Amino acid sequence: MISVVILNFNGKRYLEACLTCVLSQTFRDFEVIVVDNGSSDGSAEYLETHFPWVKMVKNKKNLGFAEGTNTGIRQARGEYILTLNNDTQMDNRFLECLEQVMKSDRSVGMCAPKMLFCDGWINSAGICLLRSGAAWDRGMSEPDTGQYSSQEEVFGPCAGAALYRKEMLDEIGLFDEDFFLYMEDVDLAFRGRLAGWKCIYVPDAKVHHVYGGTTGFGSDLSVYYGNRNLLWYVAKGFPGRLLIKLLPLIMGRSLAVVPYYARMGKGRIILKSKLDALGGLPRMLRKRGRVVRKVHDGEIEKLIYTWARIPSNSMRFLEYRGLIRIMTIS
Repeated sequence: MISVVILNFNGKRYLEACLTCVLSQTFRDFEVIVVDNGSSDGSAEYLETHFPWVKMVKNKKNLGFAEGTNTGIRQARGEYILTLNNDTQMDNRFLECLEQVMKSDRSVGMCAPKMLFCDGWINSAGICLLRSGAAWDRGMSEPDTGQYSSQEEVFGPCAGAALYRKEMLDEIGLFDEDFFLYMEDVDLAFRGRLAGWKCIYVPDAKVHHVYGGTTGFGSDLSVYYGNRNLLWYVAKGFPGRLLIKLLPLIMGRSLAVVPYYARMGKGRIILKSKLDALGGLPRMLRKRGRVVRKVHDGEIEKLIYTWARIPSNSMRFLEYRGLIRIMTIS
């Protein structure tokens, strides 16, 4: 069974379309858990009236994506967990395509679908990771011309629509609740890879996404949490030898984005994110010691890109994962 966990915060306007698409799935062995994160727009009442078959978890306040989603996962009974944004609409074979891939290989712990914007351009074809520590969505803002039509291994999935094997989550843990919002999926994917689990990109599983439907595009939230949390998953996940080797690059990239955001009028928020990131590093380093590591460091290094080639028309979207200036190393 697949447990579909949908996090909702003041997203009443999206729920009908999202849940109707779930009902239209060709794969029928699923349950739906909607986590309402303290909404004030009547979302909970709307669900109780119009979708009484949905299992609802009511949080008294907004716990963020990480902790909020975790409260839903803890209620799940499925062998697989699908995390799904409330502002998404799945094609009717979405669950079927993902389940087939997961079922075919027990070493697969994560599946990444093809996420598309509502205009048909690409939102994410899986997560990629750079040696500078920055992460980005593969294919972000590219027209979908078939360049990502092959099923293949990728670093990880975007948690806005991602299938996880419950067995993997039981081994490595759930989303890190200190992250609150943004980059928690990169951290989880990193821990999954370190424990030896694979992630497969499944292009036949398609889902459309209203980008920034809840937090807003380029918001203070995305700037703050995206940049703060980037340093945290680097501290937790990067193999020790590689971390020491790349530390100048990682810190250089982290500092290089400060003037960029300052020119956008977000100087105060970017400085706060960096200071808070440094303040939280001791806690992240303690967590590093609890990360399951079964894979040789060399295997992890192969998964990290040396540089990224991103179309210029994609750059305006990359605040989502804190990637503004691509810093390369040969």
